[in-house]
Amino acid sequence: PGGFSYGDYLRCGAIASLAPAMDAVRRFAARGGPVLGICNGFQILCEAKLLPGVLRPNRQLEFVCREVTLRVESADTPFTSRCEVGQELVIPVKHGEGAWFAEGGEFMQLVARSQIAFRYTEDVNGSLGGVAGVTNETGNVMGLMPHPEHAVDPLLGSADGGLLLAGLVDAASRHVLATAKTA
Repeated sequence: PGGFSYGDYLRCGAIASLAPAMDAVRRFAARGGPVLGICNGFQILCEAKLLPGVLRPNRQLEFVCREVTLRVESADTPFTSRCEVGQELVIPVKHGEGAWFAEGGEFMQLVARSQIAFRYTEDVNGSLGGVAGVTNETGNVMGLMPHPEHAVDPLLGSADGGLLLAGLVDAASRHVLATAKTA
């Protein structure tokens, strides 16, 4: 989930990516387990090289805290399985270093492999190509800057985040069943 790991005094997520707990995350992901990194979790997964790209300071060098609209770019991930390509979701962002970036060639490869999961419908932070979330090549690891856990009830402004969290629960259930069969 989001937060400020180790105070984020170096680069957001850089120190946390070296924490001993990340060894378990790497092993779980390598076995096909679903891993979702939200905000600081996304930064950590990028720093740990479990996801492509890096997160940089927002273009405007200011903290952004507001609801944004995302467009689903890929529904072929465990996390977006309850969504449709092109569907728009309203989910809040709360970050100062959320501008996702990858070199041009890497970015084009990610687009070609459908690893871009979400894009902002308007530029909120200067992310390359409006990217709000990406996956690894196999699709079982995903990171996104918006906070789906803060969009689970219309009283909070939107319940759209529930689609992603329900997809995570579905994927975790499938993983547990598949792991139990091979054990």
